[in-house]
Amino acid sequence: MAIVDFILNLAGLLLWLNWRSIRFDPLVKRTPATLMGTLRPAAPKKFRRWQWLAVIAGLLVARAFIYWQIGTSMSPVWAGKLNLGTVVLSIPCHGNWAGLGRILLFSFLSFGLMLGIFYAWLLLLSLLAGPEPFHRLVRIPLGRVDNWPNWAKALLPLVVTGLAWIALSWLLGWLQIFPPPASMGHRLEQTLIIALGSYLVWKFPAGALLALHLLSSYIYFGKHPFWKYVNATAQTLLKPLKKIPLQLGRVDFAPVLAMAILFFAAEGTGRGLTWLYARLPF
Repeated sequence: MAIVDFILNLAGLLLWLNWRSIRFDPLVKRTPATLMGTLRPAAPKKFRRWQWLAVIAGLLVARAFIYWQIGTSMSPVWAGKLNLGTVVLSIPCHGNWAGLGRILLFSFLSFGLMLGIFYAWLLLLSLLAGPEPFHRLVRIPLGRVDNWPNWAKALLPLVVTGLAWIALSWLLGWLQIFPPPASMGHRLEQTLIIALGSYLVWKFPAGALLALHLLSSYIYFGKHPFWKYVNATAQTLLKPLKKIPLQLGRVDFAPVLAMAILFFAAEGTGRGLTWLYARLPF
């Protein structure tokens, strides 16, 4: 079920990107009146923007009903899992209308989690500000956020994740899915720890960029703009190590050291946040 959930989330993400990019499609822009008599669309009329959102909502509702039908027939009943880093939410699938409502909530939250991780990755790439034309693939889904100051973009995961958890913790407590915090202070402590954990997802795109940069250092892949983008963004990540002599002959150990620091730091920070969360009073 976890694999099916991931695939359907990925399908929803692709639909979301279509919704975000359709306004950049020149074929959907209005044609000047003087050309209406000579230019005719060769293809069927494209989806309107709201229709993409309707398809995504339909996908999430339909899969929730399927999860409910299959999950209640399992023994024990299936439970949807949402890994928030420092805490894992478990939403069981009970065979009543309340159970269907909870699985419907899980369906939307699962997609929202993937969407949030994807946008967190885009924010990192926006901060690295790689060269065009590949940076356009970051700018289109981010929209105006790509032009924000770097300090605002860096704080955005913390703020968005914090506000989302405050709202979600009230709802989960009311539905008796997750124990409510003992006090507002406890809720704010939970929020801070979970929001800080949102930065840990940056290790995946950063590690991928460093690995691709290391690979392109020893294998010539041509002058494709993709490799120019990879090398430029990787060099930005490697700036803190520039003053350390890590090159031996023609071998540069900086990407290897950077990847080791990145994943050890992320692993240590993740364990530390989990330890702090486990010691919060309930």
